[in-house]
Amino acid sequence: MAALKMKTFSMEKKSNMEAHRTNYYNSKNLILRRGQEFGIKLHFNRPIQKGDKIEFIASTGPAPAESDQTLAVLQLSGSKNNSTWMAVMDSSFTAEVNITIKTSPHSPIGHYKINLCITSKNKKSYFKLDDIILLFNPWAKDDVVYMEEENERLEYVLNDSGIIYFGLKDYIDEMGWNYGQFEEGILDICFQILDRSLDYQEDSVLDCSKRYDPGYVGRVLSAMINSFEDEGVLEGSWSSRFLGGVNPQNWNGSVDILHMWRKRGYRPVKYGQCWVFAGVLCTVLRCLGIPTRIVTNFDSAHDKDSNLSVDSVYSKRGRSMSKDTLWNFHVWNESWFSRSELGSSYGGWQVLDATPQELSGGIHRCGPTSVHAIKEGDIDLDYDGPFVFSEVNADRITWVYYDKDLKEKVYTNSESVGKFISTKAVGSNGWIDITDNYKYPEGSEKERSVYMKARKKLIGMGIINKDSAEKRGIAKKRRKKRTGGSPLDDLDEKKKEFDIQGTFELNSSTKFGADIKLNLHLKNTSKIVQPVKIKLSSSTIEYTGRPDTEVYSDDTTLTVPPKKEKKLSVSIPASDYENYLTNHNLMEVVALCELKNRKKMLVRKVIVIERPPVDIQIYSYAFVNNPLDVEITYTNPLSTPLNDGLLVFGGSGLVKKSRRRKVPKLQPKESGRMTIEITPYQSGSRQLTVDLTSKHFSAIKGFHKINVLGEGETHEESEGHEEGGAYEGGEGHEDGDAYAEGGEYEDDEVYEDSM
Repeated sequence: MAALKMKTFSMEKKSNMEAHRTNYYNSKNLILRRGQEFGIKLHFNRPIQKGDKIEFIASTGPAPAESDQTLAVLQLSGSKNNSTWMAVMDSSFTAEVNITIKTSPHSPIGHYKINLCITSKNKKSYFKLDDIILLFNPWAKDDVVYMEEENERLEYVLNDSGIIYFGLKDYIDEMGWNYGQFEEGILDICFQILDRSLDYQEDSVLDCSKRYDPGYVGRVLSAMINSFEDEGVLEGSWSSRFLGGVNPQNWNGSVDILHMWRKRGYRPVKYGQCWVFAGVLCTVLRCLGIPTRIVTNFDSAHDKDSNLSVDSVYSKRGRSMSKDTLWNFHVWNESWFSRSELGSSYGGWQVLDATPQELSGGIHRCGPTSVHAIKEGDIDLDYDGPFVFSEVNADRITWVYYDKDLKEKVYTNSESVGKFISTKAVGSNGWIDITDNYKYPEGSEKERSVYMKARKKLIGMGIINKDSAEKRGIAKKRRKKRTGGSPLDDLDEKKKEFDIQGTFELNSSTKFGADIKLNLHLKNTSKIVQPVKIKLSSSTIEYTGRPDTEVYSDDTTLTVPPKKEKKLSVSIPASDYENYLTNHNLMEVVALCELKNRKKMLVRKVIVIERPPVDIQIYSYAFVNNPLDVEITYTNPLSTPLNDGLLVFGGSGLVKKSRRRKVPKLQPKESGRMTIEITPYQSGSRQLTVDLTSKHFSAIKGFHKINVLGEGETHEESEGHEEGGAYEGGEGHEDGDAYAEGGEYEDDEVYEDSM
């Protein structure tokens, strides 16, 4: 009888990828999730007989080895066993055999070569099967990324669009973002990012063997999405000019960025800011199978000294000049996996932040940081605990700076950092507040004790010394609880201790082009007359809190009778600020008040200048591969004609490449309407993003959910559609900046009219 040989094989790509929930990937490869069975068919020249030995050899990386878990040898058996990898045949009575293979839930992710070794009649023969790509598996209970709830897996792994929150804690806005993790070429690019990392270049064998760990992979990626020490994906820029690249506000998704990085020879794409870094990192992590979401922290501290406090320094005229900064918002990622090296309680959501802020191990990266560890003050656990803790719970100390040798403390606020930590809800476009995940309630005894615990750990870590800690009230002096009741240390001084209390009240529209009118209210709580010297200043600011251009200043004196209140009117003409607004249309108004006892009090308010929204409407059902008309309504926010307006739109499953349309000339405050045609190429819930851009104002962003029906599906069978009206979706929201050179778009003909 002839030796056993394989004649043909089938990797059963369609059924396997459906079972592994990888059929969404636009790829020619067989993509599987680790720790889960898959089936193949082998056709031999004869039935398998006793004495025939069949082995499967799976290998990944540059030097596969069983000791590194990058090589697995599976002997075909007739029954299942407890091996990490196993191969089982259904029967061997015919020449065609069905094989079930199960990969280890601890295997490194990556491209695997699959070979078949047959020993028959004292001869060995080798046959090459198709390669597979192995990913993390949130559906496998033994995988460290396992998530129990199906709706969360659908949201944090399979959803290819989402919402990013931005603005102010008192004015939370939202923008749509297209992750596009299943688009053609994206999975290959994700592995190319890993293969171009410093870790891979230093020791490629070790790097590939460590890719079983989502924490390791996430840390590598948090460095590679920015480009400080390597040729990473994005170059950051926080200036008001973005020469030679795309203004961060003009990106509406990750796909164009990732394709541009590869197309341009793996040179960093210009430019990104925090939400762009987070959007791209979310795409890559979801693509590799790690459950990930985007999180926005309002009033987010950037603590350069890692001492759990940020110094807000103002000049004697009220202009900000801080080294530490309090960002109006900051965006990062959370990924879900266990942390056995830390302990079972520290698993779950882990912070990963690709925005290049501070060094971690000599490289600009951040995380993974256990969210639970931050809440409990365990900042000595890997990685970057002090920095993340400060972002959400630092104390803010305000100073007035007179010259290089003299500065005066105004007060300490221990409740102003880390507000409304926000993320998109599961299964809807709703907003949820997850602040309680990061810290105990402000003002509670538990929260203050955790803060003290964290500062003590800084001493043990050698970040601060004992003398510095004592000045902050850890050892010899006890800090006042946030609810009051015990003595303050020498740096604490609450606003309520001043005889004068001050607030700004906005009493005008904040729409673009409107004069900004405010009242400064000063209330005298004492029994004597209080003269107050006031220095007023207003500047346009970056979202990081850094001032850009001063647009208003004034000096005055106000006398406030005892137990009375007086107000001072402030008016900032639109013509003074509208040409100096930065990307997020933010202005800061500051009143530096000198009281009778020579104490200084600072009153501050940040204002968002509102833009008219982009409105998106669809009046018919959407079907795969059928043209669909989309009606877009937009408005010129300027007090001058708009001649360079562009509409830029995209969306995974709707538009394969971001496209742009020129807007006809619009008179001041005039609205226009444009009908564009798109052809959806994937069914299901899709998100269309539309930006109105101009070099004269920051981009105005809108997004809209579209339910795309599959071939043969009727609207009665679909869900989430209201009869007789437009599809529900996100309202238009302002965000962004002018379209800059460097983006890649397509131009088509389009019907347009004015209103």
